[in-house]
Amino acid sequence: MSTSSTVDRAFRAALYDTGDTALDTGASLLAADPAADAELSRRGEELVATAWRRGWQPADVVRVVRRELDDAHVRLVTALIRAQAPRDDTPRGPRWRAQLARLGEEGADPAPRGDRFSHATAVLELYRLLLRLPALEPLDGTPAPDSSDRRPESRMLGRIRALLAKAEATGFPEEAEALSAKAQELMARHSVDEALLAARAPSAEAPGACRIGVEPPYEQAKAVLLDAVAGANHCRAVWNEPLGFSTVVGFAPDLEAVELLYTSLLVQATTAMTRAEAAQRAGGRKRTKTFRQSFLAAYAHRVGTRLAAVAETQVSDDLLPVLASRAVAVTDRTDRLFPETITTRLRGVSDAAGWEEGARAADDARVRTRPHLP
Repeated sequence: MSTSSTVDRAFRAALYDTGDTALDTGASLLAADPAADAELSRRGEELVATAWRRGWQPADVVRVVRRELDDAHVRLVTALIRAQAPRDDTPRGPRWRAQLARLGEEGADPAPRGDRFSHATAVLELYRLLLRLPALEPLDGTPAPDSSDRRPESRMLGRIRALLAKAEATGFPEEAEALSAKAQELMARHSVDEALLAARAPSAEAPGACRIGVEPPYEQAKAVLLDAVAGANHCRAVWNEPLGFSTVVGFAPDLEAVELLYTSLLVQATTAMTRAEAAQRAGGRKRTKTFRQSFLAAYAHRVGTRLAAVAETQVSDDLLPVLASRAVAVTDRTDRLFPETITTRLRGVSDAAGWEEGARAADDARVRTRPHLP
């Protein structure tokens, strides 16, 4: 019997049926034929390549596998993506390459495979998921310029990332707030500098797009927060609730700022919510899911209001034309990617104490105003 025949039989038994019996049958066939391992891996790389053709990117695939399966499957798909990368002949931008680099760092020490039957079962579970991935909006239609062509000012983002990483790692709240404040001050300066450069020397760069994971729990409130951050940074965000991410459309420097600021605000919100819950428990009140949902909803709403106010007051007349042209370009790209969208309402926002605590935390969040333009 050929190795290809073994894999075909296992796939016919397991991939197109959702039952455990079918999965066991396919895994048994593969476990009994070690010579089929190479062909099985090759088929997995083909599934990965198909995901790329359907609009998925490396971080998207890893995120959905982590969301739907477990760590063993994440390690398997990471290995497949890394193995397929040298055979990927499609030109990719710096964001794609950065995703591959992160996968290389995370998957440097894969866990042992275990027994053959368990390994085959995990592989088939992964392949079932990859086979059923829906088509996504392609984000590579206008790839970002190569990192070697980026302006020197973009190096400031490395300093911002380092400051935010220190803020998240420190155990001292005052130090964390100081580091976050400095990071957001640099972020505001970076955005203004990029806009001024575009006003003085218009670039041929077109809007790009990226996907940012919106992880459970309380995804709705987190998606609202991300939308507020995107709007304040001249971007648009569209949330895909079933797949757990938002697609953010904008110019490259603004996309980077959105990722950084959203992460920073989410860390601050989680820290503040933990403190608020502790205070409520000390007062004798039992915490509930609605408290947390209401807290994050209020936080997102109030931060959005603050960011919008900053955006309205910190733009001078000489910057209005370039911002207007960029806004048109971003809207056009968003409409082409998502010709049909719907509006959704936040659910489960019914805890008054949670809302008040969330609003208070948003007022305390470090959202530095942009410096006035010269």
